[in-house]
Amino acid sequence: MNSTEYSILKIYASSTDKIGFDLLYEHLVVLAKKKGIAGVTVYRGIMGFGLSNNQIESSRFWELTEKLPVVIEMIDKTIILESFYEFILTDLMQLPKGCLVTIHPIEIKLQKTGSSK
Repeated sequence: MNSTEYSILKIYASSTDKIGFDLLYEHLVVLAKKKGIAGVTVYRGIMGFGLSNNQIESSRFWELTEKLPVVIEMIDKTIILESFYEFILTDLMQLPKGCLVTIHPIEIKLQKTGSSK
């Protein structure tokens, strides 16, 4: 690749965390799309605990709406992710429960655009 510095921004939260009436992860994905972030993926955990809840939460196949950990992952140029983080910081600080945000440099080995149908 070129010498442009890329990073990955990860936000660890709960699947039930909300900003206003919107689920946090949905709110952030929509904002990221509007701000032109290159890519976003939300992962739902099957078990975990952390800052928003010190109890171990786990997935059970018969419970579809329970509180589970989520990771919202974004990849783009470092400067863009830093700016996006500053943009969402007020929202994150208003969460009644905890969250964790990390930014790590990455090396992109392949970036192939697909064709949309």
